[in-house]
Amino acid sequence: MSVGERIEAGARRLNDVVVDRPRRVVVAFLLLTVVFSGGIGLVNTDTGATDAFTEGLDEQEALDAVNQEFDDPFEPERESTQLIHTGGNVLTQEALVRELRLLEELTRRDDLRVASANGPATVVARAIDPSATTIPEQRRALEDASPTQIRRTVRALQEDPRFSRAVSTDFNPTSASASASITVVSHDVPAGFTDADLQELQTTIQAITADSPGDIRAFGAGVTNAETANVIVDSLTIVMPVVVLLLLLFLVVAYRDPIDLALGLLALLMTVVWTFGFLGFSGIPFSQPMISVPVLLLAVGVDFGIHIINRYREEAVTGYEPLEAMREANNQLMIAFVIVTVTTVFGFGANVISDLGPIRDLGIASATGIMFTFLIFGLFLPAAKLEVDKLREAYGVPEFNSAPISSSDSALGRLLTFPAQISRYAPIAFVLVLVVTGGMAAAYGSGVDTSFETEDFLPPEELPEYVTGLPEPFAPSEYTVTETITLLEDRFSTNQDQSVTIYLEGNFQEDHALEALAAPNDDPPGALAVGEGGSARPTSIVTVIQTQADRDPEFARLVARSDVDGNGIPDRNLERIYDELFASPAGDRAAQYLTPDRRTAQVEYAIEAGSSQGEASADAREFATQFRFAATATGQLVVFDAVTDIIFNSAIQGLILAMVLTGVFLVISYGVLEGKPLLGIVNLFPILIAIAFLLGTMRFLGLSLNALTATILSISIGLGIAYSVHATHRFVDEFNENADAYESMVITFSGTGGALLGSMLTTSLGTGALALAITPVLGDFGLLTALSVLYSFVFTVVALPPAVLLWERYHGARSSADLPVDRHY
Repeated sequence: MSVGERIEAGARRLNDVVVDRPRRVVVAFLLLTVVFSGGIGLVNTDTGATDAFTEGLDEQEALDAVNQEFDDPFEPERESTQLIHTGGNVLTQEALVRELRLLEELTRRDDLRVASANGPATVVARAIDPSATTIPEQRRALEDASPTQIRRTVRALQEDPRFSRAVSTDFNPTSASASASITVVSHDVPAGFTDADLQELQTTIQAITADSPGDIRAFGAGVTNAETANVIVDSLTIVMPVVVLLLLLFLVVAYRDPIDLALGLLALLMTVVWTFGFLGFSGIPFSQPMISVPVLLLAVGVDFGIHIINRYREEAVTGYEPLEAMREANNQLMIAFVIVTVTTVFGFGANVISDLGPIRDLGIASATGIMFTFLIFGLFLPAAKLEVDKLREAYGVPEFNSAPISSSDSALGRLLTFPAQISRYAPIAFVLVLVVTGGMAAAYGSGVDTSFETEDFLPPEELPEYVTGLPEPFAPSEYTVTETITLLEDRFSTNQDQSVTIYLEGNFQEDHALEALAAPNDDPPGALAVGEGGSARPTSIVTVIQTQADRDPEFARLVARSDVDGNGIPDRNLERIYDELFASPAGDRAAQYLTPDRRTAQVEYAIEAGSSQGEASADAREFATQFRFAATATGQLVVFDAVTDIIFNSAIQGLILAMVLTGVFLVISYGVLEGKPLLGIVNLFPILIAIAFLLGTMRFLGLSLNALTATILSISIGLGIAYSVHATHRFVDEFNENADAYESMVITFSGTGGALLGSMLTTSLGTGALALAITPVLGDFGLLTALSVLYSFVFTVVALPPAVLLWERYHGARSSADLPVDRHY
C-alpha cells in the first residue's frame, strides 16, 4: 500500500468513527467544551497598547535606562498623575485657586495616596509665601494675594524649570498668561502596588476632576490602560453582534433550515469557547490585535460548515441514505479539510517567527484556533448532524430546504463556470495576462508604507456617529486619552516625537570628556543638522553648564578658568564644576542630563521638521557611532522606528514562510495522494495573484503595514488557500472520474462554486465588520481581511481554470510520453 493510500485509508477510518458512532463523538466534544470553558475566566487583558511591542528592543532598554537614571523635576520617581488644566488663561488668580481647591480635595482622600503636588499653582504659592508647605496653606496664600502680586510672581518664575516646563509653549510672561498647564500629583504607594491599583486610583481622580469646575482632566498610565481596556470591550461589544448578525443572515440563506442553522451556530460557539479557554490556560494575554482572532475563526468555521452541509445535501439529492450520504461527503471533504487546516495553520502560524510578542501571540492563538475549528467542524458537526437528523425523523420534524446552494442548471452555476468556459479557448493567454497584471500590482504595492504609532491603538478624538448613537448596552465609553495626547503635543515642549536622545556611558569626570561629548555636534547627519551652519542643536549637561554660566558670574569665571581652548566648554576641573552646578538652582536641570556618579549622560537633539521617522532614526543611529563613549540612539521616535522595521520584516518573512510551507505541503500532498504534484503549484497560483492585488490595493487606499495589518499577507495565504484547495480537491475527484479537465472544472464550480460563494460572502462581510471597531488598527485590518477573502474567491474562480487547463496539457503530454510505443516493422 502506497503512502497516499495509507493516508486515505486513515481518513476513511476516522470518518467511519464519526459516521458509525456519532453519539459518542458528540458527547466527547461537549465534555471538552465544558473543560475549555473553565479557562475563559483565566484570560488576562493586555492594556499596555504599545508597551508589548517595544519590550526587549535595545532602543527601548536604552530609553528605560534614560527614564530611570535621569532625574526630571517634571517626572517624579513615584507613581504620578498629571492634572492638565486648559482655558483662556490658567495663570489667573481664580484659575490657580481653583486648581489648589481640587488638589485639596484629592489630598483629603486617603485612598488616593497623594504625597505631593507640583505645578504652577503650587510654585506660585510657595514663591509668594515660602512657609506655605501644605495645599491648604498654599490655597490661602493665593487667596490673600492680589492679582498684581500674582502676575509679578509669575513673571519672576519664567526661568524656573519647575514652572516653565509646567506651562504651555504659548506662555506670555508680560501678560502672565498661558492656555494650559500641568500639575504632577505624586502618589506614595506601598510595595506590590500593581497596574490595576494605579488604574483604579487614576480613574477615581479622573471622575473627581470631571466633576470639578474648570477644564481640568486627569492623565496617566492608569487612565490610558483603563481606556485601552474599554476599547477592547467596546470593540468586541460593537463588532461581535454585527459579525454574528451577518453570519446569521448568510447562514440562513446557505442552510435554509433552522435546525442546520442551529447546529452551525453551536459549532461556531464551541470554536470560540475552545480558543478562549486555550488562551486562559496558556496564559496568552488578550490584547487589541487578539480581537481579530474570534472573527477569523468564525469566518473559517463558516467556510467549513457550509462545505459540509452543502456536500452532504449534494449526496442526499442523488439518492444516498443519510448515513451513506454523510460517509460519502465526509470521505471527499476530509482530505480537503486536512489540507485546508494545515495550510491555514501555516498562514496564520507564520507570524510566530515575528520578533514582536503580540504578533507571535496572535500567530499562536489563531493557528491553535484553526486546529480546533477543523476538529469541531470536521468531526463534531457531521456527527451532530446525523444525530439530529435521527431525532428529526423519529419525531416527524420536516426538512425545510435541503437543496444544495447551486447546480449546473442554475443561473449562479452558469455564472461561476463562465471563466472556465473562456479559459478553454486560450488558457496560455489567460495565465499570461494574470501573471503580468499581478506582477504590476505587486510592483506598485511594494511601495506600501509601514508605520507604528500609539494613536493606532487609541480611539479617535471624535467617534463616528454610528458609534456614539448606539443605545445601551452597546454605547461606548467616554474616551479622552487621544485628545489629551494631542493637547500635550500641541501645547507643551516635551513632545518626544520632535527629538531623539543619545544615551552615553563612560567616565564624564575625565578631562576633555565634555569636549568629546560636544565634538560630533559640528558635523551631524542631515536630520539632525538644524543649527547654524548645519550643526546640531543639542540639549545636554554642556548646555546646562553654559546657561548657568550666563546667569552666575562666579560660576562663569570657574568655567572660563577651566576652558583651555576658549570655546565655552570646560576641559578640566570637571568634578568641581559638577559639584557647584548640582548645588546651584540649576541642579535639577543638570540631573536630567548627567547622573550623580558621572558615569552616564543623555543628550537630546532637535530634528528637522520635515524629516520622516525613518530618516531621523537612521541619522540618530549613525550619529551615535561618532561619539567616543558607548552611545545608543533612543527616544520614542527611534523606538517606534525600530518597531516599524520589525513590522516590515515580520510581514515579508511571514509571507515567504507561509508561501513556501504551503507550496511545499501542497506539492507533497497532491504528489502522495493523487500522483499529481504540480497541482500544488496550480493550487497556490490564484492566491499569489490575490495577494499581489491586495498589496496594490493597500497602497492605493493609503493603508500601511502596521502592528496588525502586517499579519495580513501571511493570513491571506491561510484564509485564501481554502477556496483554492476546495476547488482543486473537487476538481481532482471529478477529473479522476471524467478524465477531462474542462468538464471537471465546470462540474466543480457549478457545485462547489456555490459553497465557495456563500463562504466568501459570510467571511468577507464577517471580517469586514472589524472596520466598525473603535481603533484604526482593527478597522484597517477588517477592511483588508475582507478584501483578501474577496480577491481569493474571485481569483480562484478566474485564475484556477486556465492554470488547471495548462496543467492538463502538461500532464497529458507526460502521460502520452510515458506510454509504450507500439512499433511495427
